[in-house]
Amino acid sequence: MIRRLATLAASAAIAAATVIVPSHPAAAAPPHRILFDNSNAETAGNADWIVSTSMPSPTAQNPNPTTERSWTGAISAWGVALQRTGQYSLSTLRPGSAITFGGTGAQDLANFDVFVMPEPNSPLTAAEKTAIMRFIQAGGGFFLIVDHTGSDRNSDGWDSVRVANDLMSSNGVDNTDPFGFSVDVVNINTDNPVAIRSSTNPVINGGFGTVRGSIIRSGSTQTLHRADNPNVTGLVWRSTANQTGSTGAFFTTSTFGSGRVAVWGDSSAIDDGTGQSGNTLFNGWDDPAGTDAALALNATAWLTG
Repeated sequence: MIRRLATLAASAAIAAATVIVPSHPAAAAPPHRILFDNSNAETAGNADWIVSTSMPSPTAQNPNPTTERSWTGAISAWGVALQRTGQYSLSTLRPGSAITFGGTGAQDLANFDVFVMPEPNSPLTAAEKTAIMRFIQAGGGFFLIVDHTGSDRNSDGWDSVRVANDLMSSNGVDNTDPFGFSVDVVNINTDNPVAIRSSTNPVINGGFGTVRGSIIRSGSTQTLHRADNPNVTGLVWRSTANQTGSTGAFFTTSTFGSGRVAVWGDSSAIDDGTGQSGNTLFNGWDDPAGTDAALALNATAWLTG
């Protein structure tokens, strides 16, 4: 996603210089690079929001996964589906690591196209918030999954709703509603949100399928502020919401700088029910009331740009 000008200039010069079809097949495009966060208590309590227990690379557990059980984690289905396309390389930011952008570490955000933060349960430092915002601003994709208010799994006073709103209001880059939405401080027990009708939106109709809706099994919603960011778009809404309004959005996309953002209001939707031993999990990934797999995968693809 984040291209070097020299590479673009060289490619343009080659295209302009010749129209001869090369005798050898073109080199495969580099895979899209996805970093899943596990540095903010994503496995605290009964949570298990990892693609694999093998960190940083899930392929160390199984290099050729065939089913979600090939990797151990409650979002392994998400990771395996991406891995099997051959177009994505996946990594996990390990517990105790810091989120950075522009540093020298192998897991610095500058080395990735998309950063997935699945229900963070501990506060981000000032430097980490700035790093995330700079990453998006420079062209990165940010996928944030939150849960309901009060879902403080490690009892430190911070739940994912608070973490999300703090990022958007105090980050050292843009504290004035940068994405054009806020996460509502609510706990919605059960609903089956409905997707907008669109034949052209790549998240609703993408390479991984058509999205009809999602599920809420104790989650939250977003309020849209279109005056602050005209690119904010609610793609999935509560079943009772006015989809042209500003309240009741459940899956929202937006932009910031050169980058893209997506937020989802419930971690139950990404849960595939196959996590580590001892956790009580819920299979929202395959819940027939929603199309959560297609929504997660299409959004990941869109976030790569």
